[in-house]
Amino acid sequence: MGGGRSDMVVMVSFGHGDASVSRSEPENGFSDSLSLFHSEKAVQELLQQTPVQGSDDHLIEFSEALRTVAKALRRAAEGKAAAQAEAAEWKRRFELERMRNLQLEHKGNDKCEMNQSRWTQTTLDNVMGLIRLMLPCLVCGEVWKEQDRQVSEERSLRENNGDFEGGRLEKSTNGPVLCNQANQHFEEGCLEHICSHEVLRDVQPVLDCNMPNRIMRKASFKLSWRCKGENSDQHKHDIVYFERGNITTAERSSKQISLKWESNPQTVLILTKPNSTSVQILCAEMVRWLREQRKLNIYVEPRVKVELLTESSYFNFVQTWKDDKEMLLLHTKVDLVVTLGGDGTVLWSASMFKGPVPPIVPFSLGSLGFMTPFHSEHYRDCLDSVLRGPISITLRNRLQCHVIRDAAKNEHETDEPILVLNEVTIDRGISSYLTNLECYCDDAFVTCVQGDGLILSTTSGSTAYSLAAGGSMVHPQVPGILFTPICPHSLSFRPLILPEHVTVRVQVPFNSRSPAWASFDGKDRKQLAPGDALVCSMAPWPVPTACSVDSTDDFFRSIHDGLHWNLRKTQSFDGPRDL
Repeated sequence: MGGGRSDMVVMVSFGHGDASVSRSEPENGFSDSLSLFHSEKAVQELLQQTPVQGSDDHLIEFSEALRTVAKALRRAAEGKAAAQAEAAEWKRRFELERMRNLQLEHKGNDKCEMNQSRWTQTTLDNVMGLIRLMLPCLVCGEVWKEQDRQVSEERSLRENNGDFEGGRLEKSTNGPVLCNQANQHFEEGCLEHICSHEVLRDVQPVLDCNMPNRIMRKASFKLSWRCKGENSDQHKHDIVYFERGNITTAERSSKQISLKWESNPQTVLILTKPNSTSVQILCAEMVRWLREQRKLNIYVEPRVKVELLTESSYFNFVQTWKDDKEMLLLHTKVDLVVTLGGDGTVLWSASMFKGPVPPIVPFSLGSLGFMTPFHSEHYRDCLDSVLRGPISITLRNRLQCHVIRDAAKNEHETDEPILVLNEVTIDRGISSYLTNLECYCDDAFVTCVQGDGLILSTTSGSTAYSLAAGGSMVHPQVPGILFTPICPHSLSFRPLILPEHVTVRVQVPFNSRSPAWASFDGKDRKQLAPGDALVCSMAPWPVPTACSVDSTDDFFRSIHDGLHWNLRKTQSFDGPRDL
């Protein structure tokens, strides 16, 4: 056995012939595959021979042992062939990887030489480009200084002549116009800058007899984190810390969002609830006050302009739009939106803007008013505070919905996107059959809804249809998508709250007994045939609504006043007590 070679020879003499099975095992434990094949064949021939009459039980047991040896030889041959194939594959991969590394090394050397040759040439070009960039800035700076000096002289001249209109001097010259006012600070509380609103201007002058050659320009503003002071615990940053292997993050729920005007608002859009005499009277009074006291441009709906002109020709200055194309451009002209109605009026105002939405000041003239914290009796004080700024706002997220038909060639061939502020509902319509809906989240299957339907809601819509279907009430500043079934035929189907970054896909399967129907904020109803799908994700344009106090205070006040949340008589104090 030592370190030498060990050979095994099996000699069998059986019946009328002799068969010899020999196997030689080298040190690695494997023989040549050809010898293994011949050995197995010899064993099979031996087993197929007719045994001699009168063979005893020992010979039968020995034949069974030979069969076992044949199986072992077959497995050894297959194992060796697989090992050789795997070794060849690894060798091929190693050679490919080595060649790839060599090619990358050669390319890297070539790029280094090219970069070294280009660096000298581009350095001089960069210096010359920087000089050409700085010279116009210096010239513009001198021009702006000269313009400011001229404006100051004109302001002082008008003040002396008594023609200065309360500090509302317009810079309508042919020179450059400075769009943003910089370096202004909110003294009532510490502000952490988030973003700066882009200033949009129209080149078309407004035909106004009182203000000739006036150029309309959209007011700019910035959003900031609002807190009580520098020493407050609420003044924190959204930073994740990694210290000694521990992960900690600052609290985000304590931050309120504040809007501060960087230039004075000039244009207000007023939207009203139809078929209400009290709203018509308040609208006419508010338009007159905004025009006479605040010198603002007023936009109203075409229906409202007809009503105002029917009342008096004084309202000729009121502006409106002619068609949907002009309505889509309102966000480039309007600085502020005022709604007179209930939550339905706020939903209507949000649906008018397919992209960015100006700040909305909602006055409560409806039923419940979850999104209308301002009272119409004090509209002058409220609007004065809003126009002066800064104000607390609630950024209400919207859902962006696409309907993909079964006949579409790809995922991008969809119907026109629809934005919803409350919810999108998929139900069975007039059919008596259960709705069958397949739901996916980021292309991963979630569940199959069998019931009356499904609600995909924003957190602002958590107090609407989703609440009636058993969903939870969620603070509107919480980013998320509510996944609420409508009367599911299952005892374990509970509502979910999904993160804001997911994409939800609801598809009607081909084996569905009936089509489904989708409605968006209670309107724009669409039929979903078998094979059609509805895709929903968070829209990039939220709806900013002004707060009476702040978003949290307004939220709790709305559920207390609107729903009488947890309203119960207080337990009597004169009952039994624990000793």
